[in-house]
Amino acid sequence: MQDVSMQDEDRKGVCEVCIHHCRLDEGQLGRCKARGMRQGNSTCVNYAKVTSIALDPIEKKPLRKFYPGSKILSIGSFGCNLSCPFCQNHSISMKGEEESVCETLLPGDAARMAQNLINEGNIGLAYTYNEPLIGYEYVRDTAMEVRRLGMKNVVVTNGCFTEKVAGEVLPFIDALNIDLKSFHAETYRLLGGDLETVKKFILLAYAEAHIELTTLVVPGLNDTEEEMEALTGWVASIDPAIVLHISRFFPAWHMEQENPTEVRAVYRLAEIARRKLHNVYEGNC
Repeated sequence: MQDVSMQDEDRKGVCEVCIHHCRLDEGQLGRCKARGMRQGNSTCVNYAKVTSIALDPIEKKPLRKFYPGSKILSIGSFGCNLSCPFCQNHSISMKGEEESVCETLLPGDAARMAQNLINEGNIGLAYTYNEPLIGYEYVRDTAMEVRRLGMKNVVVTNGCFTEKVAGEVLPFIDALNIDLKSFHAETYRLLGGDLETVKKFILLAYAEAHIELTTLVVPGLNDTEEEMEALTGWVASIDPAIVLHISRFFPAWHMEQENPTEVRAVYRLAEIARRKLHNVYEGNC
């Protein structure tokens, strides 16, 4: 007779959206708090549930080489598949539905809202603030509506997602800012991510859309010259014209007691990056 614990395990469904491949019982949420198992399928429970909305400068995403000087309507939900202790948006990204204040914004309504802001300089819709691709179905459906209205779609993501998700979303996306948090596999594991998955996602995105990368420099985590040399060497091997934003860390969430990154450290690493990349920008300085 099969062991009861094995029977229980066999009844679990597997979420194949991101690197964690959470094994979930019916009705159970994954570690992202935004996907759950429903009738044996991984389901987006934050579909059309918006916690944040603002008309932002495109440079705030950050994007420097994609319609500079324009604005973009930016929306976010709740949940994230990583656990970065320095997360600036932890109040929504580390929360589930019960802890969040949401309003419903269906794909067509979101697209029309973006269209209504064209006269204010809006070029489209950005999916950001929390990790948008854990709810890739909403991003995909909304991006299709935005495209039908002749506007642009932008995704700000950590890139820790499967090729299936990339294939569902990237055909409808015009630009992405992707976090490249470190160039050490162990550091990514500490954050709950996977470096090789992010590298593969970057390559897939580069083939489909305009991309820019962001590295947040956190003291003691990813701030060595050697790591920046390795990171920029890999990026340059794809295309030395890819934009890299090197941003300054400020204390947040579980790292509130830490010191911010020294400005001179950000500029030093940026100079190293410019040895291999044509477009490097310091942020938060």
